[in-house]
This record gives sequence, C-alpha cells and structure tokens, in this order.
Amino acid sequence: MYLDNLDSFDQQILSLLTKNARYSYSEIGDIIGLSRVAVKSRIDALEKKGIIEEYTTIINPQKISGAVSCYFEIETQPKYLNAIIDKLKYNDTVTQIYRMSGNCCLHIHAVAASQDELDHFIRKEIDSLEGAIRIQTHVILSRIKDVKGLRL
Repeated sequence: MYLDNLDSFDQQILSLLTKNARYSYSEIGDIIGLSRVAVKSRIDALEKKGIIEEYTTIINPQKISGAVSCYFEIETQPKYLNAIIDKLKYNDTVTQIYRMSGNCCLHIHAVAASQDELDHFIRKEIDSLEGAIRIQTHVILSRIKDVKGLRL
C-alpha cells in the first residue's frame, strides 16, 4: 500500500498520529514499544522528509452559524491560468486550490462567513477573473464524508 517503503515502527507512528495528532512521544512509545526519544527522532525524520506536513485544527464551517462552503470549477485560457491562481491563492475566502486534468481546469474550495459574503466574493473575485472560459459554482449543502490527507 502507501507505506510499503516505511518500516513497521514508522507505519505505526503515522497510523497513531492520523487518529490523534495530540499523542505525546511517550504515549506513542508505550503503544508501539519504543522510547520517547526514539519516537521523537522518528517523527522528526518523517517531518524532515515531508511525509508529515503539519499538525492542525480542522474547523467544520457547517457548525458555525451562517458559514457557507462552496466550490468552483474554473476552466481558463492557458495564458491566464497562473494569473488566476495567483489572484485566488491570496484570498482569505479560498481554502483550497487544485489544478485538475483537462483544459487548464481549477477546482477551488471557499468558505464564506455568510451568504452575503459569498455573493460579494463571487461578484468581485470569481466573476471578474480575466481569462476564465467557464465557471461552475456549487454550494455544499451537507458534508457526508470529508477525509483530510491520506488515511492509513
């Protein structure tokens, strides 16, 4: 599978951290049979290799009153692709940008504090994207499954 090139201790560490990133080095060591120092060394190495990218708190926008999540499919003229990416990646409403296969296609996730803020974002940012050929907007009604990163 994904982790075949890692030894069993690293695999176990990653599995535990994906379940609970707040485990201490000592707790992980007790579970897998390594010292706290050995666990810390292994986690440091996994971070340095870029296998572990970050530890974060994930906030569910649907649980915040009025927040609206949506995504956009944007097809661009090739010469405008990078300019559109640059414009959107610094916007605080945009949470994720993915370049997709196909004709210069982007998949953009955004979270607005309210319907009014979303409308403003669409009118001022999305609708004014120079070089956009086609834009589809989809408001997320409910979250059924939302996996962050790689699940082991």
